[in-house]
Amino acid sequence: MLPFRLYALLILLCIGIAPAQAEVRAGKVGTPIAICVRPDAPGLDPTDLLRTPRGLDCTTPQRNFGPGDFWVVSRPLHIDTDGSRLTVRVASVWQKRMTLYALYADGARVKIATDAFGATRNLQLGAIIQNALPRRPVTLTRLLWHVEGSANVRGIVLAPTVATGPQAATSNVVMAGIYAAFGGLCLALLLYNLGLARALRHAFLPFYCAMMAGMLIYAFSSSGALAWAMPEIANNERLRLNYVLLAMTGVAAILFLRHIFENGVIPLWLDRVLNLSCIVLAVPTLGIALLAPWQFRLLDMAYSFGFAVMVCTAIPMIVYAWIRRSAFLWLFIIAWSAPIGLAIIRIGHGLNLLPYDFWIDNSTILSMASEALLSSLAIAYRILLITRERDAARAQEIAAHMLADADPLTGLMNRRSFLREAIGRDGDQQLLLLDIDHFKRVNDTIGHDGGDEVLRLVALVLRDAIGATSVLARIGGEEFAIVTPLADALDPDHVLAELRGARMPFDLTVTASIGACIGPLAIEADWKSMYCAADLALFDAKRAGRDRARKGDPALHCSMAAA
Repeated sequence: MLPFRLYALLILLCIGIAPAQAEVRAGKVGTPIAICVRPDAPGLDPTDLLRTPRGLDCTTPQRNFGPGDFWVVSRPLHIDTDGSRLTVRVASVWQKRMTLYALYADGARVKIATDAFGATRNLQLGAIIQNALPRRPVTLTRLLWHVEGSANVRGIVLAPTVATGPQAATSNVVMAGIYAAFGGLCLALLLYNLGLARALRHAFLPFYCAMMAGMLIYAFSSSGALAWAMPEIANNERLRLNYVLLAMTGVAAILFLRHIFENGVIPLWLDRVLNLSCIVLAVPTLGIALLAPWQFRLLDMAYSFGFAVMVCTAIPMIVYAWIRRSAFLWLFIIAWSAPIGLAIIRIGHGLNLLPYDFWIDNSTILSMASEALLSSLAIAYRILLITRERDAARAQEIAAHMLADADPLTGLMNRRSFLREAIGRDGDQQLLLLDIDHFKRVNDTIGHDGGDEVLRLVALVLRDAIGATSVLARIGGEEFAIVTPLADALDPDHVLAELRGARMPFDLTVTASIGACIGPLAIEADWKSMYCAADLALFDAKRAGRDRARKGDPALHCSMAAA
């Protein structure tokens, strides 16, 4: 299993390095802008704030201001356009309206107003709201935002940058590649595991498929692609949908994790805790879906707390999986180390413990991509073990059936399996009953072990004597039965000659007597009649001196048995 584990670790390493390599070309591209904040108040004029900013706070974290209306002013800028068209980019957050003012060195001012629907139309991949400034051959000196109805859950104006048109376009291309790769991975795994779920019906597969579907839709919405597909949707509604989709994905993920372990690994109390953690997350999610922006910050904190509770349940899972020696513990650690680690970072950001970062905001996509891929390998490994268990059980079942239907000493059919195969045949059949002569004398002479060896050798002789259409069984202590279609009927004297010439232990000469008869074997009554006739014929052969065959007539000798 070592190469598989190394392969999994390499995947995690590559996924972890990818954001660092892509950051210079995606998301937060362009020149970062330092900003200061002032709560809105009557009488404030954008022209005055642009030219002579006053009453600004440049040190207090934005989230400390709480919800409301704000003026956000950049520090003095000196950005030459060089004939290129500039774009102002900020991270998407919950707000009612945002008005951007741009001041140039020649004193000209540009105003761009954006409501929630305008934010959707300006949304770029990576959930970045981009406002394009008019092309002007003059230095850009300051930016001012008037934000109305800010929930201020993550911030008022997050990660503002000024980028050129080519930089913004390159960002979209890179992010399109990242999201397309993730979407293709999710779609492929979803379709593959839907097929497995339909074929195998294991409990963990529906939850994995629900997780894949949730991740796929969440990526489509959180990336901004939903805004491109549905420009008429308000950006705040898209954010509301993101909360619901992420919670659904988290619940599906924890339930998948619960069911991927073997039965008996997760105790009942922990199973109840897992269900409770899902409820703890579902309550604030429902509140955000129905009530936001009412008490948005409180609901968002409860939402992050719900994810924290869910992540904490992974610790006792690991402990119990280790104590009870689960075969999937190492797969759990490899597949879920990155998602859990990044979830903790994002929870820390949601609880105001860590500042905003573009890749923290997109960490869900990256962590779940690694988890989805490695969990699919875990599923494959789980199915491999299940297949091995099923094959072993099937082999045991076959062996049990064989033992139930076979004579353990000779390997021939026993009486029950012989009757099952013999009764119901079409056309007339030949029945031979063979009984070893003086078998008690054989046991007395060479012992019971020697007698058992004689029985095994007699069985081998009979096997060689019959054809493919015959059925052979040991139906008593030293009594054997053969049923053969009349077209392939055996010569009883030939069978006796083969047995007489067989080499036996201590060079004993072993003989037998045969009773034969011919008739139908369509129903059980036919068998009773045939057996009666062959048994009487066998008795005649014994009485006539043994080592010979006699033929009986079912219709003549056994009419009462047949009735």
